[in-house]
Amino acid sequence: MTEETTQQGEDLREQTAEAAPEVAAHDRVAELEAQLAEARQATLYAQAEIQNVRRRAEKEAADARQYAATSFARDILSVADNLGRGLAAMPAELRADDKMKGLVGGLEATGRELDGVFARHGITKIAALGETLDPNRHQAMLEVPSDEPAGTIVQEMQAGYMIKDRLLRPALVGVAKAAG
Repeated sequence: MTEETTQQGEDLREQTAEAAPEVAAHDRVAELEAQLAEARQATLYAQAEIQNVRRRAEKEAADARQYAATSFARDILSVADNLGRGLAAMPAELRADDKMKGLVGGLEATGRELDGVFARHGITKIAALGETLDPNRHQAMLEVPSDEPAGTIVQEMQAGYMIKDRLLRPALVGVAKAAG
């Protein structure tokens, strides 16, 4: 090799050595920018997940407050049913008796108060008679031959109730079937 070739090789090595730190620094900056973008994206996902968890927790808490009385309400419905059956079974002559008027009036007032408590807590009676059977609100117990269109509720054996927008207890009903 000639001296000139050797000199050119050394110059080339020097240029490459000078350029290498710039290339390495540029690669390092690009790598750090990519890591920063990835960290920002992960932060956004984490914030979105936290917001979703918070919303779910708020909804569950609201549902718990709104429907907390569901179990108690189911239990008290049997009391309301028995009170209603007792009043309905009382003969008219007993209702007219002066000795029984206080008792009858007290039982009727208790029934009205119970209805008022139900209303304050969002418990409503499900309409049944004359309605078309809705399996989400009514439970068909029997079919009755009738002139009514098939599927129409013609008899109610037990009232159904809703608590706000949820079924508390389905109405037990008799449904019309085609005569013949």
